[in-house]
Amino acid sequence: MSQDQYGRQDPQSQFQSPEQQQSDQIPHPGVTGQMDDQPDHGEESYRGSGRLTGKKAVVTGGDSGIGRAVAIAFAREGADVLIAYLPEEEEDARTTAQLVEKAGRKAVSVPGDIRDESHCASIVERAVSELGGIDVLVNNAAYQMAQPGGISDITTEQFDRVMKTNLYAMFWLSRAAVPHMRPGSTIINTASIQAYQSSPELLDYATTKAGIVAFTKALGAGLAEKGIRVNAVAPGPIWTPLIPATMGDDKVESFGEDTPLGRAGQPAELAPAYVFFASQESSYVTGEVLGVTGGQPLS
Repeated sequence: MSQDQYGRQDPQSQFQSPEQQQSDQIPHPGVTGQMDDQPDHGEESYRGSGRLTGKKAVVTGGDSGIGRAVAIAFAREGADVLIAYLPEEEEDARTTAQLVEKAGRKAVSVPGDIRDESHCASIVERAVSELGGIDVLVNNAAYQMAQPGGISDITTEQFDRVMKTNLYAMFWLSRAAVPHMRPGSTIINTASIQAYQSSPELLDYATTKAGIVAFTKALGAGLAEKGIRVNAVAPGPIWTPLIPATMGDDKVESFGEDTPLGRAGQPAELAPAYVFFASQESSYVTGEVLGVTGGQPLS
């Protein structure tokens, strides 16, 4: 990344386009270490300023990608962080936990599958017992698997997995967390550009992301009287392990090139949006969706 004497950077060249050169698709869910071109999570660049001092946060899918970037940013802003992740992502989760602890904050790691309602309840229970409460819930974990044939290639098993991971878990986690959240707490959901510009090969995933937008607006209105705000971040094409693990080589090669900025985004570029929604800086914002899409419109 290059910048001038005033700290200005060209957003088109701030990060280079990923150059994933693996001949074979890496296995789902994808581990950061398996990627030839690893994402930037803000490990070297994110600087906190105490905006979340003393907060207790839960981040699902916190092991890698956007979740890791959010965990790093939250910790450097002063929050203790619980990260939830699949057991097969243990290697990435350890790295994220170490980065949280390096920032001087407490890290709690909870492996398991959020398609299980009881596991979602246990995540919240662990946050309450080990962090001392829950001020910020980030529903970030998601499952996608691109199917070039669209609806004819999407099995009932896949559809069920996408719905359970992306929608049911968000519902279960939010319902379990709300009784423990005080006025000033926040819920932040990860939506997607797919909620607005849906791709046929991601039909099931796009359906859930549109549902997340509706859920965010309805829950935001419903919890306003409790002083709990609910918002969503809608990423565009972001370079994470999920991409080479769920897309064909041709899609990976051109990933993000169709955005106005001409490249895929990095997880580090998403984290400030989550910090904004988690902090008192957004105290008059609820039921909103913030797009971080490289210029693609949310319409």
